[in-house]
Amino acid sequence: MFSETDFAYMQRALLLAEKGMYSTTPNPRVGCVLVRDGVIVGEGFTQPAGFDHAEVQALKDARARGASTLGATAYVTLEPCSHVGRTPPCAKALIDAGIARVIAAMEDPNPRVSGRGLDMLRTAGVDVRCGLLERPARELNIGFVSRMTHGRPWVRLKAAASLDGFTALPGGESQWITSEASRADSHAWRARACAILTGMGTARQDDPQLTVRAVETPRQPLRILVDSRLGLPLTARLLDGAPPLIVCASDADEAAPRAAALRERGAEVIALPNPQGKVDLPALMNVLGERGINELHVEAGAKLSGSMIREGCVDEWLLYLAPNLLGQGFGLFDLAPPASLAERRQLAFHAVDRVGDDLRILARWPS
Repeated sequence: MFSETDFAYMQRALLLAEKGMYSTTPNPRVGCVLVRDGVIVGEGFTQPAGFDHAEVQALKDARARGASTLGATAYVTLEPCSHVGRTPPCAKALIDAGIARVIAAMEDPNPRVSGRGLDMLRTAGVDVRCGLLERPARELNIGFVSRMTHGRPWVRLKAAASLDGFTALPGGESQWITSEASRADSHAWRARACAILTGMGTARQDDPQLTVRAVETPRQPLRILVDSRLGLPLTARLLDGAPPLIVCASDADEAAPRAAALRERGAEVIALPNPQGKVDLPALMNVLGERGINELHVEAGAKLSGSMIREGCVDEWLLYLAPNLLGQGFGLFDLAPPASLAERRQLAFHAVDRVGDDLRILARWPS
């Protein structure tokens, strides 16, 4: 169904899509390559929200080159959109440009599109094929797919530990267990996320900025603090810079004075209590989905991390293991042990790589 040439051009489109890794949110990361008579005549990738999608960028590139797109093939990593959002529909732009063939890596999971773009192209007489290199295209937009299909972001829980599984010494000292290379790598994962979440324990212990610093990025992710009783000091570094989102579980009367003080510092404060008087984490995930958060990066202590896991809010574990031993200290996740080994939580390694002197492990629930 697909030739080696088709594979090569789609791989190029995927590389273009990666250029939008840190900038397209809440839109998906998409790349497009236009080919006519065996020559690339236009290329593009999706720009920040409100600006051109990949297909329009590629068509503009072709015009800038003085190249004709009549009878050309478009290789695009996601189904061209068919609806009017912040920008006009890309499927119509391809039709108007005389594109004869469209090869898409995957259908758009957005219910407003979901096959309609491909149908629009077919109705106009365009030869449409779908499914080329679908897996890497889906991985590139794993958060967008999660938000479109489940209404919540893809949640990545990051932790760094010694080889014997400790994140800090008994006194709380944790800087630094892993290597500088791992810390820079973890900032790249921060940068690709739409938001970074931590808990009050980490805020109190480390006073983090929760920003991307070790890699270049065109924008900083939203910073989120789970703070059930609004105990964040008004001098905390989280309150510097762009306004953070603080999520509490306090009732309105109890929270009002502290919430007012935090809002005075620029923070947005919302209450999402559960029946146990803590923050309703699944409800928070839904709120973030409604706000267009595709990927959520969590860097929290064992208590909040354990709660996220128990309440089904974690999709992926990003774990850095350093070749050292601490003997005692804080563990990775606060979880009750299973009654038997048969009842243990089973994960699957998605990727295991060497980063500096450390191991980087990506683990997910078994598919």
